[in-house]
Amino acid sequence: MLQEESDLSLIIAQIVQKLKGSNLYAQLERQAWASLQRPEIKLESLKEDIKEFFKISGWEKKLQNAVYSELSVFPLPSHPAAPPEHLKEPLVYMRKAQGSWEKRILKSLNSMCTELSIPLARKRPVGEQKELLNKWNEMGTDEPDLSLFRPVYAPKDFLEVLINLRNPNYENGDSLSFRTHLGLIQVPLKVKDIPELKEFFVELGLTTGQLGIDDSTQVPPELFENEHVRIGQKVLAEQDSAAAQQYVRQGSPTALRAELWALILNISSQPEDILYYEQLKTNVIQHDLLVDSLIYKDVKLTASNDDYYFVFEDYLYQVLLCFSRDTSVLGHFAYSSASPPKSYIRGKLGLEEYAVFYPPNGVIPFHGFSMYVAPLCFLYHEPSKLYQIFREMYVRFFFRLHSISSHPSLFYHLREIGAQPLRISFKWMVRAFSGYLATDQLLLLWDRILGYNSLEILAGKILAAAVFAFRAVNLMEVTSLAAAEAVLADLSTLKVMPLLQIFLFATVT
Repeated sequence: MLQEESDLSLIIAQIVQKLKGSNLYAQLERQAWASLQRPEIKLESLKEDIKEFFKISGWEKKLQNAVYSELSVFPLPSHPAAPPEHLKEPLVYMRKAQGSWEKRILKSLNSMCTELSIPLARKRPVGEQKELLNKWNEMGTDEPDLSLFRPVYAPKDFLEVLINLRNPNYENGDSLSFRTHLGLIQVPLKVKDIPELKEFFVELGLTTGQLGIDDSTQVPPELFENEHVRIGQKVLAEQDSAAAQQYVRQGSPTALRAELWALILNISSQPEDILYYEQLKTNVIQHDLLVDSLIYKDVKLTASNDDYYFVFEDYLYQVLLCFSRDTSVLGHFAYSSASPPKSYIRGKLGLEEYAVFYPPNGVIPFHGFSMYVAPLCFLYHEPSKLYQIFREMYVRFFFRLHSISSHPSLFYHLREIGAQPLRISFKWMVRAFSGYLATDQLLLLWDRILGYNSLEILAGKILAAAVFAFRAVNLMEVTSLAAAEAVLADLSTLKVMPLLQIFLFATVT
């Protein structure tokens, strides 16, 4: 009991400290001072009167949403004596594996830099700055020669790292049968079984209405859809992040989704947010980074060739180039197993006072990275708002899809899949199924990621496994990995919610 109280006090103190540095804190302070001029604010009941003013003016709700947002990403409390690195990743062998993986990525980036005789960063000449500024909204028409650039890594490279991951405590003393029954992923970590998953995803049950099922043309809208839309409008009117998160567990109406997601992520697009985005844009205009070419290459290889997303090519460049310059993204490394790469001023290698993070956000893009942004372009058409939503989605969820960790988000479940299925499904999961499912189905899936504040719905025991179960008859006839890949090459006709509901709640376990 005392430990729980101590943990809670620590969490409160850290959240208060973080909020003190926010724009919201400054706004609340200004409002509190301004409220002193109001006749209903009495000196003898000052504290209670200001609290009441905050409540009726809506500022209390904004503060509640900010606290809820922090709690959504706040790392679980650890032992007071635990070193700081335990917040990032408690298992030593996981930290070492992530460190080795990062060195491999950096080696690939530096090799490309050396081979092409291109600096990691350079200031653009004035003429080049003007040219880029003039074509900012039509960068997709540019056709730079990217033939010599290659992705630093792809999902299959990351999979090979996970396959070779071993817990040294089990490496030598345990029987072969214990190790091999785990499949390709040989890490003995606790995962939710089907009954636990049913309990966690209880709102996906057969008796609960779902958008993606109960809004089909065969179901009269008055049975579920109309009422669900009415409740959604009420949630938006109340501006309650927690209520919005609970609401989208049953799916978000298309017309309300953009506002609901922004409410859950506590994104309100204040003038200072727009100014911050413009500052990032200025940094892009002024400086050219090697990773810019990796971003261009990735967009050209993925989204530009996608029937759903090719029209958003300009948005993708704008968002991803600004993202690479955003140092606020570095904050997520406090609770990520990963660490931001460093670069040193020439001739000062190893001297920390001459070190800078590279790229400035600490995230090196890989093949398929742009597909994290592409689906959001259907919802947000104002670049700074689109940018804020993507950044928050990344620091809450997407970073976990390409880092080695014991966090119960996704890869725990990979060991439940056999060797061949995992090699096929891994790329789906690393990209959160973006580029594989039809966009309307993908957005229904991402509703649930936000609603449950979890990536587990993507995992091997749930959606990935459900896809294999759905195509089981065809898969039983194949005799090679290539043939299985052909059966599963097109997921664009799948209906996600019926698939998940049947797999979780209509099967015998």
